[in-house]
Amino acid sequence: MTAARSHDGPGPLRRAGRATGRALRAPFTGTARGIRKATHAHGAGESGLGKLIELHAVNGAGDVMITVALASTVFFSVPTDEARGRVALYLAITMAPFTLLAPVIGPLLDRLPHGRRAAMAGAMLARALLAITMSGAVATGGLELYPAALGVLVSSKAYGVVRSAVVPRLLPPKFSLVKANSRVTLAGLLATGVAAPIGAGLQTIGSPWPLYGACAIFVAGTFLAFTLPPKVDSAKGERRARLIDPHHEEESVPRPAPSKGSTRAGLRRGGNGEKPAKERPPGLRSVGGSVLHGLQANAAHRALSGFLIFFLAFLLREHPLAGQSAAVSLGIVGVAAGVGNACGTAVGSWLRARGPEIIIATVLGLALGVAILTAVFFSTLLVAALGAVAGFTQALSKLSLDAMIQRDVPEEVRTSAFARSETVLQMAWVVGGGIGIALPLNAVVGMSVAAGILALGAATSVRGLLGAARRGTPHPRVA
Repeated sequence: MTAARSHDGPGPLRRAGRATGRALRAPFTGTARGIRKATHAHGAGESGLGKLIELHAVNGAGDVMITVALASTVFFSVPTDEARGRVALYLAITMAPFTLLAPVIGPLLDRLPHGRRAAMAGAMLARALLAITMSGAVATGGLELYPAALGVLVSSKAYGVVRSAVVPRLLPPKFSLVKANSRVTLAGLLATGVAAPIGAGLQTIGSPWPLYGACAIFVAGTFLAFTLPPKVDSAKGERRARLIDPHHEEESVPRPAPSKGSTRAGLRRGGNGEKPAKERPPGLRSVGGSVLHGLQANAAHRALSGFLIFFLAFLLREHPLAGQSAAVSLGIVGVAAGVGNACGTAVGSWLRARGPEIIIATVLGLALGVAILTAVFFSTLLVAALGAVAGFTQALSKLSLDAMIQRDVPEEVRTSAFARSETVLQMAWVVGGGIGIALPLNAVVGMSVAAGILALGAATSVRGLLGAARRGTPHPRVA
């Protein structure tokens, strides 16, 4: 009797329990499989790009958790006048030192070509520890909160610089850099959109809880960083790049290759027996002005982003959009900017590397036109439109800059070029945010300044971009 019962398998209650367990796990396991399939598609799994996409999603989720906690403490929990003082203090204690540290991040990371996985893991672990440190001070908003916030900011930007430098090492076959960056960026945006409401929910439990969530996320990211393929730490053939003034092109013109008959002594003397010239590292100007002009245009977009975040946050809190509360007004602009950024990323993936100079010049003109309209005819619709256009144009312009770096910058200096350009863009965001804090809460004045930031970027870059587009490039375009 016992033997017969053992062959009948588990009883009905056990079968029902297993079926219920599978049903409860199915949404999570199915979602995980779907995410893994999307991130590893088109060879991204084999090259390691899929793991970087997942790591960047973790990074975005952790950062937004910390943002929710800081915003609730520094901005939403106090009256507007006091909030301006707190945010100004935040900028003074965190952003001002960061402007001094940012130029150092790129060169320091250039010295760690064989430790990129460890650098990203370190940036994750540092933010996990700092989140726990901040959890004790976030409720009171004491001064001890700000040094920790500075550490979080520096760690986040260091991760961003390393991530930009790593992407070229993980490109799948026949995969463009602009498409790879669009996938990585889109993953971060989607993770931010999912984590933001979760962070807001944790905030209702208690002010430290979003920071506890951030700590858990960054700990997971620390381990995930080490799962990247070993080639992330390979720096074979790479050299450091310099950002050279466009007016000193003669300093960075590539030297002609020596003839087959050149002797070793001749090579040491420059190939013609003259006094040896000191070898300079290749500069970005040596591949044409497109990259530098594209960087100038992107700096204007990034400065506009920092400006709008801080200026509109206070403006809409004090003077909400017509018929809306302050929270709803901020939500409208924030959602519009997020949707615009996602759309720009998607369009960038579709456009790939087609005419990046024209794309950058076009989107800069589009953003400038909308900013001017918003300054002249300030309204709810135009403010939302400016947020959406700013997000769209910033994303598309950055992806186009990535395409130009891939196309024009030699592979031996490409990763360094990404590190240097990302540092410049981060500094532009800091400058824009500082301007947004300093201005009076006047809509017309603010939107006029926004238009002025874009006009300055257009004046310094558009002519060069269009000229480069007309001349074409001697470097082959990468599909």
